[in-house]
Amino acid sequence: MNRFKTSKFKNTTPKIPKKDDWVSNARGSSLNSLGNQIKSSCSFVAFNTEQTGGGMVGLCSVDPGPDGKWTVMQIPCHADQVTDLDFSPFDDYLLATCSSDETVCLACSSASVEVSLKSSEGRLELLLFHPTASGLLAVASARGIQVWDTSRDKALAVLEQHADQLQGLTWKEDGSLLASSCKVSKTSVKQFDFLDSVYGEGKTVSVSLILLKCMFVCVQHRQQEVRLWDSRKLNSSVSSVSLGTSNGVLDCFEVTTSEPFLSQVSHCLSDASTRGIALVPKHVLNVGCCEVLRVLQLTENFIIPISYQVPRKAGQDFHADLYPDTLGHTPAVTAEEWWQGANKQVQVVVLFCSTLKLFLVQLEPSTSSSPLSTPSSSAAPSRSPSSTSGLSSGFLPSPSQSSRAIQSMLGPSSKFRHIQGTVLHRATHITNLRGMSLTTPGECDGFCANAQRVAVPLAIAGGQIAVLELSQPGKLPDTALPTIQNSVNVADLCWDPFDFHKLVVAGDDAKIRVWMVPEGGLLETLTEPRCILQGHTEKIYSIKFHPHASGLLVSSSYDMTVRLWDLDTGNEVRKLSGHQDQIFGMAWSPNGKFLATVCKDGKVRLYDPRKSAEPIQEGPGPEGHRGGRLVWVCNGQYLLVSGFDCRSERQLYLYSCESLASGAVATAPTDVSPSTLIPFYDSDTSVLILTGKGDTRVYIFEIMSEAPYFTECSSFHSSEPHKGLCFLTKTECDVRDVEIARAIRLGKTTIEPVAFKVPRVRKEFFQDDVFPETAVWWEPALTASAWLLGTDAQHRKISLKPKDMTPVSLAPKEAPVRKYLPSSVYLEEKTDEQKKEELLSAMVAKLGNREDPLPQELFEGVDEDEWVRLELYLCLKFWNLNTA
Repeated sequence: MNRFKTSKFKNTTPKIPKKDDWVSNARGSSLNSLGNQIKSSCSFVAFNTEQTGGGMVGLCSVDPGPDGKWTVMQIPCHADQVTDLDFSPFDDYLLATCSSDETVCLACSSASVEVSLKSSEGRLELLLFHPTASGLLAVASARGIQVWDTSRDKALAVLEQHADQLQGLTWKEDGSLLASSCKVSKTSVKQFDFLDSVYGEGKTVSVSLILLKCMFVCVQHRQQEVRLWDSRKLNSSVSSVSLGTSNGVLDCFEVTTSEPFLSQVSHCLSDASTRGIALVPKHVLNVGCCEVLRVLQLTENFIIPISYQVPRKAGQDFHADLYPDTLGHTPAVTAEEWWQGANKQVQVVVLFCSTLKLFLVQLEPSTSSSPLSTPSSSAAPSRSPSSTSGLSSGFLPSPSQSSRAIQSMLGPSSKFRHIQGTVLHRATHITNLRGMSLTTPGECDGFCANAQRVAVPLAIAGGQIAVLELSQPGKLPDTALPTIQNSVNVADLCWDPFDFHKLVVAGDDAKIRVWMVPEGGLLETLTEPRCILQGHTEKIYSIKFHPHASGLLVSSSYDMTVRLWDLDTGNEVRKLSGHQDQIFGMAWSPNGKFLATVCKDGKVRLYDPRKSAEPIQEGPGPEGHRGGRLVWVCNGQYLLVSGFDCRSERQLYLYSCESLASGAVATAPTDVSPSTLIPFYDSDTSVLILTGKGDTRVYIFEIMSEAPYFTECSSFHSSEPHKGLCFLTKTECDVRDVEIARAIRLGKTTIEPVAFKVPRVRKEFFQDDVFPETAVWWEPALTASAWLLGTDAQHRKISLKPKDMTPVSLAPKEAPVRKYLPSSVYLEEKTDEQKKEELLSAMVAKLGNREDPLPQELFEGVDEDEWVRLELYLCLKFWNLNTA
């Protein structure tokens, strides 16, 4: 470019969208690595996500869904930190990752296959797909580089070791040369030919920048200078540009082969700190608005798409000078052919814009084989993770193909994704609640409720508890309420699930008191419990009822024991040991056989109380020691633990009940807060609802028994912090309004019902896919004595379908209604005769129907007598005129 000639990219403008158009829930990794933190193909975006120890990769689509939002999923790839990732240039669904665990993982959705390549070079730092050959991958460790054929178990070539830490790696566009840079400022460029090799040395930084022919973006992250090198002469750089040191600044340059080589096009300042950056492939750019670059900036919590547009007249015109021919999706050779010496080039495609939609037009017909197919002459067995996708022909997939590919890559879509939490009408609230206790232990839920009443500890001496009837909403009187006087501070409390009048309260004095609330609620203060359970020697943490056996209670205490009680006899029946520190939480299995605990000593334990007082399994629990809760999910296959990581961030951990010792099979981060997330799990829908004391947000997940395990749904937000949620039986839900859960929310001075509903269109039908038969868990299946003797029983199940509703699965299918006429109606060419006929028809329609009678024909006539009189009058008139 002549230095006096104006660049066509001179006025290129970076456009940062509004925050609503950012990709949310994308927690960029803060772990340092030499590789890419984010990469993009034509269909997907992969990024290194924030996880304890790494090993997880975040994944979302390039474009938002129909609702304008992105679905972000996390996929497990490695056992240690992910250091680099790259998409295949010939398969948008093939992702390669390398890690500190010395392995390369290739995941492909089209074949649902994962291939792991094991390197013996130690920690892997970088990887890069070959630009022309299918299935060829360059992998770099700390000082060495290997070239792998992904269909084989060993490397094709092991290159010369570098003198120091390897920092950069890039292929030449034609695939003939591989450039690398290392810490001692020496670069080796190697040409991989079966018969010959060429070596060169020089002083350089990241050489990959010169391979972007038209423009490139550089992130100023600990980088003060950009240099351009001629690969034929590496003794000195041909051009350099000094940059600042601010993080979050994106500089855009045009690169040419003549003076001035590097010309700055734009300077974009982002408010967020940059953790990674990626360019979206040319094939998905919006040609209609003259978009020449799209940059994805990875920050701590978002992915920001930044569009670089040239200010030109946008519309039907295609600006060919901005969009030269670009490489297509069809590989030129296979890995085996390239290794044998073939050096063909990838066929180019032209970008063409028609009616503001992007198409790819193949310049030559493709006859290449699939991107990762193994040559027939190879004796090695094929381990190809992918076959040629629909993009190999050079055309973008249709929207239906894209949606299917996204669903295959990201996992099943949750039917509860758009679940809505709604506070019911004020007429159902209990207000003016005063003097609530704010000092209940972290192991206590803060209050408890059943279908009839709510029990709330009060900040009054003597451990008093208010019992309020849900059937009597309204404003409470300013005077004192009748209460239960527990005589000591309340440590935990819960209602008997099989008796709505029985309230069990654990106190600071290591005693458990059983209270009976009379029918109709408290009318006077209760001072004498029905019975008192004694046995613990220290303060009690928490108490839980057995899910099937009536009168069977379990308690945990500061004496680091777990005890089982028979309320019918008032005796202790079992004592479990094995804990080394404070017990955070307990949970019975769905079948009532096992008891799980999470402890401050960092262990999750599993007990069979009828067989042994010692745990039958134990495994590593949450790293943090601030608290924890647990619940059984997926029909008892997994244990879900809510706790804290080593940085005191709230996390969800999923453990397989078959092997607790192997650790969590999946984790999901939430946020930073001091309170422990209290889980509620609906076994009918596999929906998990969590919130903490003092939170304003309620998290909702769908839990699955296979990867990705967690599917995050819409959250419920309240206007003010709440003390907690307590969920009621399924019979309290309004199934006609598709309400899947009903909770009681304890606010600062109010008690409010909250309904969690799934938005559906055909609400006149019973949504049987959301409401399967539910267990009657408010009725006992057996007695405590029968359970202790070894008997097991399950709850009976009932249908929630009203008699006057038809299941939606049996509803007649609605015929699809076309909202708009097909484009062929508007684009069809018409002859002159057709146009003339349409014009005449329009004129006639405007004038009216030609067969209609004239207005004067509609007038009424006169009688015959009137006509006779008129004739006589005219005759006389005429005679008078003649005689005159």
